Amino acid sequence: MGKVGAGFSMSLDGFITGPQDDVQRLFGWMFSGDTEYKLSRGDRDIVLKAPAKSIELLEDLNSTTGAVVTGRGMFDVAGAWGGRHPLDVPVFVVTHNVPQEWVKEGSPFTFVTDGVESAIRQAREAAGDKNVGVGGANIAQQCIRAGLLDEIQIDLLPVLLGAGIRLFDHLGDFPIELESTMMIESPGVTHLRFRVVKDGGNRP
Repeated sequence: MGKVGAGFSMSLDGFITGPQDDVQRLFGWMFSGDTEYKLSRGDRDIVLKAPAKSIELLEDLNSTTGAVVTGRGMFDVAGAWGGRHPLDVPVFVVTHNVPQEWVKEGSPFTFVTDGVESAIRQAREAAGDKNVGVGGANIAQQCIRAGLLDEIQIDLLPVLLGAGIRLFDHLGDFPIELESTMMIESPGVTHLRFRVVKDGGNRP
């Protein structure tokens, strides 16, 4: 069985979006490098252009992710990714209100109304031996509080946004221990990966 991991581009002051959900500054590194990487998604291609070291990580993410769990907020802001997630895998959307226009045969979206733990369980089944990716600050925070995350990857940008949505808010008042497993310095971005230590007494 694969891992459950969350990955975010983040400013140095901890924001994963700017004001009004603006992410342009945070994702600019994917389109300002010297190496092209194409994601073919049926009738459309997504072309990234990032530093070579970063492309290696993107290729790994693409090949090892088998399902995604996200929240309704990210689903809506992304416009349902035009009907297909960029990773082209099943997506499990945690929500209280199911958008009926997406409940149809062949849809890659499954709407989960009984909580994040159920969504992770269903995503693991769909992913098989591959990893489950977690998207959206609120869902990632719920997974951290529930002890469901195995890994956290941060693509750290040298910018201070000053406002927006912080990733590491609303986590409770107990320490969460992380073990550094990767650090790659790439032009304009530093990639960091941490294992969530689950046997170190994180919770009271």
